[in-house]
Amino acid sequence: MVRVFAIGDVVGKTGVAFVRSVLPAFRRTEGVDFCVINGENAAVSNGITPDLCEELFVSGADVITTGNHVFRRKELYDYLDDNRFVLRPANFPDSTPGRGSCIVDKGRYKVGVINLLGTVYMDPVGNPFAAVEQQLKELSSCQIILLDFHAEATSEKRAMGFFLDGKVSAVFGTHTHVPTADEQILPGGTGYITDLGMTGAEQSVLGVKPEIIIEKLRTNMPARFDFAEGTPMLCGCLFDIDEKTGTCERVERICIR
Repeated sequence: MVRVFAIGDVVGKTGVAFVRSVLPAFRRTEGVDFCVINGENAAVSNGITPDLCEELFVSGADVITTGNHVFRRKELYDYLDDNRFVLRPANFPDSTPGRGSCIVDKGRYKVGVINLLGTVYMDPVGNPFAAVEQQLKELSSCQIILLDFHAEATSEKRAMGFFLDGKVSAVFGTHTHVPTADEQILPGGTGYITDLGMTGAEQSVLGVKPEIIIEKLRTNMPARFDFAEGTPMLCGCLFDIDEKTGTCERVERICIR
């Protein structure tokens, strides 16, 4: 059995520091074999930098996924091309830096990780359902396949889960920063959760200082989204996966405070 830990959007220095402080011990005590972290909000005012990627890798990430903010920092562009374990959504144009999937060889099994971006209420990109079919062909040698679907609409995420049921080991959503209570194993053996939640300051609005969001919603005026600080939390999900069949045997939602 392979234990996979997927961590929701890491927000700002509070989130990065908390991952660094709790993930190594959590991996040891919970017997985590493989860890995927969505890091696209790790930098100030969104995006992620190469240095922050390295910090997440040192903390215990095997693969870092992203989303709609992946190209916010230009210093990441070359890094995306050079480091195959940092992904951008596969349904961005092929001309953009980086890649949308990777294979991690763990010896007795291979793990394929796919990153996709939703299209409902999001910026226009390629169709994620068509994109994932192509990615599955490229990951045919993998016993375990994981998908981070970075999307806004719960319906789109649910549909993707059922579309891939029995074809991948786990589908987990990111982007909305609020953990959903629907962790489950779908009929075909795919582990699923609509959204992992976020890793960052608990007393915040999706990681941002509440007063900023309140003022923006009250006045409809532009605002700079400064990340909140304070007591952190780490949200994610554990998936126990049979490396021979690729099916998920157990799902557990995690929140560390």
